[in-house]
Amino acid sequence: MPPIVEMSLRLVAAAVLGAAIGFQREKAKRPAGLRTNALIALGAALFTISGVFAFPDDQARVAAGIVTGIGFLGAGAILHKDGGIVAGLTTAASIWTVAGIGMAVGAGQYVLALVTTALTIIILSLPHAFR
Repeated sequence: MPPIVEMSLRLVAAAVLGAAIGFQREKAKRPAGLRTNALIALGAALFTISGVFAFPDDQARVAAGIVTGIGFLGAGAILHKDGGIVAGLTTAASIWTVAGIGMAVGAGQYVLALVTTALTIIILSLPHAFR
């Protein structure tokens, strides 16, 4: 398979897996839904793929940049409410996880990305233990 076709399929796979998690978030009426999660996974996959070709000897720096950037995006989802209540931690964690899924797909680790997606959807679907 030509490299451009394989790389394009990786981008599609990342977007689909991110969208699957985003669909669950939208269904649960939570922030960062289908489009947001699809774009996070897609962007992380693109940066990972580009890093492999643009910086073959320094791929760790690209990965570190993705993780740092996503940390800022996730931090924006965390809110401090009155009474010391913190909200948005699960949304921030899911954003971080979706970026990891995109990075895994971008690196060609399809099974790892698929298993992580399934586990993430299961975890996000669990009822809250304490309310």
